[in-house]
Amino acid sequence: MQNNNPTQIKNERAILIGVIHRGQEEEEVTEYLDELAFLAETAGAVTVKRFTQRMQSLDSKTYIGGGKLKEIAEYCLTHNIELVIFDDDLTGSQINNIEKELKIKILDRSNLILDIFASRARTAQAKAQVELAQLEYLLPRLKGLWSHLERQKGGIGMRGPGEKEIETDRRIVKNQIAVLKKQLEAIDKQSHTQRASRGELIRVALVGYTNVGKSTIMNLISKADVFAENKLFATLDTTTRKVVFETTPFLLSDTVGFIRKLPHGLIESFKSTLDEVRESDILLHVVDISHPQFEDHIRVVKETLLDIDAADKPTILIFNKMDRYVKNFFDELIPEEEKSNILNDLKDSWMSKTEELCVFISATEKQNIAELREKILNTIKIAYKKRYPYKTAFY
Repeated sequence: MQNNNPTQIKNERAILIGVIHRGQEEEEVTEYLDELAFLAETAGAVTVKRFTQRMQSLDSKTYIGGGKLKEIAEYCLTHNIELVIFDDDLTGSQINNIEKELKIKILDRSNLILDIFASRARTAQAKAQVELAQLEYLLPRLKGLWSHLERQKGGIGMRGPGEKEIETDRRIVKNQIAVLKKQLEAIDKQSHTQRASRGELIRVALVGYTNVGKSTIMNLISKADVFAENKLFATLDTTTRKVVFETTPFLLSDTVGFIRKLPHGLIESFKSTLDEVRESDILLHVVDISHPQFEDHIRVVKETLLDIDAADKPTILIFNKMDRYVKNFFDELIPEEEKSNILNDLKDSWMSKTEELCVFISATEKQNIAELREKILNTIKIAYKKRYPYKTAFY
C-alpha cells in the first residue's frame, strides 16, 4: 500500500499552525512547533513560516478563527505554499473546510506522523501496522475527507491507503481493518514463537524518545549494522542481536522511538512490535541530554511504558550526547575545573532523584562506554541470578 518513492516528497513548501490552548504557555507551543518542523523535514517538507493563535475555545468548523484563516490564505497565495500542517488533530470536516478556504493540502500532526511511518516501513509487519493505523485514522474522518482526498495528487500525507480511489467507503475500510488485524495476529503469533525460542537468554531493550541515539548505541554495543540517521523515526522495525559481555550472553533489541502526541492508533497497531519491550527483562532508557526538553522526553517515555505495561522493569537511564551538551551549554571561556564541577553536580542531581541506574555518555564520541558496559553487565548478571539462582554458566 505504501508508496516509498522519495522523489514524490521533495521540497514541498509548508507552513505550520499551532494553537495556544487555555492554560498553555506560548513557550510550550513553540516547543511543539519545533518538533513539528523536524517531523515535516523528516517527511520531506521545507518549513517556510509558523502561525500561532491563542484561543479560549476552538472553532468546530475551521479549528482556528476566521480572521487568522484569511491571513494564512493570503500568505499561502503570495508565497507559493503547497502544504499546511496543524500541530493538533483535525476532524475530516475541519480539514475539508480549511482546504476550501486555503485551496491547498492540509495535514494534522497524526497524519504527518503516519505518513513518515508509511515511508519508513520495510517489513510486512511494519507495513501492515502502519496501514492499520492509517485506516483507523481515516475511518472517523471518512465523510468529511471524501472531497478533500479527491483533490489530492500525491506527496506528503498521501502515502498508503489515502491514495485509494474515492469509492472507498466505511464498509470497505472496516473490512480492510479486519483483514489487517487478522494478518497482524498471525504475524504476532509467529513473532511470539520466535521470541520464546530464544531460550534462556536475558533480553535487553533500548527505549527512548525518537532521535536520541538508540541505533548508534545498538551499533556500538552489538557491533551490528543498524540504520542510524538524524531524523525522527529512523528505526521502525525492531532489530535484535545476540551480544556477549565477557562470558555473559544476552539479547539486545532496538525499538521504535516514542514522541509527544503519538497517535493512539499507532500505539495500538504497533503492540506486537512493542511486545519486544514488554517481554524484555531490562530496559536501557536512552535520553538526549543535549535537548532543551529532555526532562519532558523522559516523562513521555515513562508514560508510554506505563501504557504498555512495561514500566516496572530494571532500567538503566543512559544520558547520551554529553559532547553536544557541553558544546551547547558551556561557554568556551569557562575553566575546565569549573566545567567538571558543573557536570558532576548534574550527574549527582540525577542520581539522587531517580531510583534507576544512571550513566552519562557520548555514543558518537565513544565517551564513558566502559562504564555503560559495566552497568549493563552487572544488571544482566543480577537478572540471571534471580532467574537461575543455582546456575552459574551465564555469570
